[in-house]
Amino acid sequence: MTFRIDNMRRILLLANLFTTIIRCTNAFTGPIHHVKVQKYTNSIAAAPVQPTHNNKHVTSLHLLPTAQESVTFVLPSCLTSINTESLIESSSSIATALFQSSGNVALLPSFILNSVLFFLLRSKLITMLTPEGIAHSLALGTMLWATLGWRGWTVCVLYLFLGQIVTKVGFREKEELGIAEKRGGRRGPENVWGSAFTGVLCAAAAANAVKSGVPFLGLSSEVWILGYVASLSTKLADTFASEIGKAYGKTTFLITTLKPVPRGTEGAISLEGTIASVFGGLLLPMYSYFVVGLVNGLDSIAVATLAAFVATMIESLIGATMQEKTGMGWMTNEVVNFFNTLIGASLAIIMGMTLLRI
Repeated sequence: MTFRIDNMRRILLLANLFTTIIRCTNAFTGPIHHVKVQKYTNSIAAAPVQPTHNNKHVTSLHLLPTAQESVTFVLPSCLTSINTESLIESSSSIATALFQSSGNVALLPSFILNSVLFFLLRSKLITMLTPEGIAHSLALGTMLWATLGWRGWTVCVLYLFLGQIVTKVGFREKEELGIAEKRGGRRGPENVWGSAFTGVLCAAAAANAVKSGVPFLGLSSEVWILGYVASLSTKLADTFASEIGKAYGKTTFLITTLKPVPRGTEGAISLEGTIASVFGGLLLPMYSYFVVGLVNGLDSIAVATLAAFVATMIESLIGATMQEKTGMGWMTNEVVNFFNTLIGASLAIIMGMTLLRI
């Protein structure tokens, strides 16, 4: 898979176009469909195939002109109140309009795969994301699969699920105190990009280094991948610290003065939240090494976890000084999240170069 930075605009446009489609995916009933996706070279077209036995329908999605490989996905009955073939044809038209002129087909199979996977996971996604958030997550997933493949994609998916789980811990009590996440904890586009934009940049840089065979900005693909993992680990560590601290923090202190403050105060820390932060920051690096092999060596786990913890503490300082005291209107939580992940990725990259020498 390859990726070009200028395709980001097309992907973001695609996310907005798909918002309307995703709003309609609330209840699906119907027979099982097989969707056969075949990779070709330049453009795409959808063509129905004769029904097979057991009343199963097969739709073949072609990327013209010559078949190279194919894979069949089984769509369960919960996905067919919207006609599957019509949806695929619509997706094909959108994808053709966006990508045919670019000459780069790497994003197209990534988009198709993500579309199928998002439908399969829709019952979970609608409880975790707003309709707009789902659309932008589709764009994010397409970028990540096109740059880092399924391994990098699953790291981000795991981040999303773990973040949602910890957000729901003690949610009723947090609601009563007025410190719970808005929209019942469902994330929107601003949350998606505030958390993952740094990761997308690292993923694109890693893919560029692999494709060209030359370090991007003087950094190897391994260093950029470490930065990617650290960026998401940083946000997950921050989420664990915040949500566990708000739910179970017995005493919370402002990080700049160490004076007791109410739970949920910007820049506040607690022992419980700090311990949770270390644990949360450790999960994605461990998964990246032990499960999918995205990073190399136990020392990479240590570097990513340490970077996440330090960045989370710095984020608390930013919250206490720039958000809480000055009340800067532009310094929203999403902007702070971006700086938080940027700091975490930068620290991991620096340590990767100097300590790990990768």
